[in-house]
Amino acid sequence: MSATTTATPARSDIAAKALSLAAAALAAVGATLTGLAVGGGSKLLVVMPLAIGVSVLLGVIALTRFGAYVFLMLLMRSSVDLAKLSGPAAGSTAENGTAARGADPSSILAAIFLIAAAMWLAAQYRAGGGKLPGSPLRRALCVFALGGVLSIAGSGQPAVSAVESLRIISVVAMFAVLEQMMRDREATLRVLLAVFLSLAAPLLYTAGGFLLGMPPAESKGSFIRITGTFSQSNTFGRYLMVMLVFSVAVYPHLSRRAKTFLGPAIVLSSVFLLLTYTRTALLGTVLGLIVVGVLQSKRVLIGLAVIAIAALIFVPQLASRFSVLTSTETVSAGRAPSGNSLEWRLSYWSKVLPLANQNPVTGIGLNQTQYQTSKAKQPHSDFVRAYVETGLLGLAAYLVMLGSLLATGWRAVRASPETGLDRGIAVGFLGCATAFVAVSVAANVMSNVVTLWYLVAFGAAAVGVTYRSEHSVVRPAT
Repeated sequence: MSATTTATPARSDIAAKALSLAAAALAAVGATLTGLAVGGGSKLLVVMPLAIGVSVLLGVIALTRFGAYVFLMLLMRSSVDLAKLSGPAAGSTAENGTAARGADPSSILAAIFLIAAAMWLAAQYRAGGGKLPGSPLRRALCVFALGGVLSIAGSGQPAVSAVESLRIISVVAMFAVLEQMMRDREATLRVLLAVFLSLAAPLLYTAGGFLLGMPPAESKGSFIRITGTFSQSNTFGRYLMVMLVFSVAVYPHLSRRAKTFLGPAIVLSSVFLLLTYTRTALLGTVLGLIVVGVLQSKRVLIGLAVIAIAALIFVPQLASRFSVLTSTETVSAGRAPSGNSLEWRLSYWSKVLPLANQNPVTGIGLNQTQYQTSKAKQPHSDFVRAYVETGLLGLAAYLVMLGSLLATGWRAVRASPETGLDRGIAVGFLGCATAFVAVSVAANVMSNVVTLWYLVAFGAAAVGVTYRSEHSVVRPAT
């Protein structure tokens, strides 16, 4: 018996090493092909071999060290859009067909993650005797994802809607995995470390661009807006919104060493958020920080007021960015409106809403609005989008999901102690949930995977706070 017991781990180690060597070889081949393709000028030929090699390597890690794999996925997701193939205007019918989006490294990584997560969750289900305990938020996310799947039946382009549905399912899978992991406090700390480390690449890349005089940016109307490692300034802004609100909430409860890293990251994130000129992200950040200030520290409110005044003084373009909300703007097909004014949104919504009459129950299909309007754009409101693209069923599911986000944060706040890291996690997630709901009113974020992965990571941490409180798990001193 003892010989058998020792032989099994040995065979596992040999298999793991063999898989690792094979993955390394594939990665090397991919890197070689990438180098040969650089001279050809094709971004697809440059990116795809490297993406395949890295994906295989991550797949091996997922099979052998799933916890490390999740850590790497959270760490990398904020940077992979640098290799995006489908163009900056996500959802544009002219630039972003199904094939282009499916070939994006982010889509490949999401597909691999779905497979790995399904295998891991199935193992947890078996180990739990046919049970996989979950929170109301997980059920709400699953129902919302189901609404997206049902919309495929009424879609004029089922493949396009299926790809968008898979993006949402990957978010649900990430939450389901992290929810199981983050009941344990040590696992929570590891996951949060991965999330905070994800800030390093976007911040350093952007700062380096400024030092070289070539910051990553895009021109929208009369504004030059920084994009960081993302393809759009809006995406960068909303990522920073979620990270900032949560970081400010947990900062007082961290060790001195952790504060040494997170402090400068908060400062840089604040500056770069302002320079994205993303109005929805700026307003969402303000609302989220107000929640943090009211529930945890009034000093946050004072600091917020000081920063707002300083921003208006030293970044005068910021005031003009909000002044165009009611200006009349034109837009060409496949391009974002200059400034994305409120007037443009109201006009566009009035044209988009009647599309739901084609199929009011399950909608016209995820990501189909842009294919049925002359503007070739998404609705710029997730409430409108949920109704038009997923019907009354999908809209109800989306509203339930938003309500569940807020309820999860509030339950965590009530379950958390007055001080300590758990308090910061609970308050931080409630602030992030509030910001996300506010942004959803006038933006396209319901399938924005990069923002949602980090949002649900914080949500899983909040669920862990409630779990530890309800099960009387002893909290180490902080």
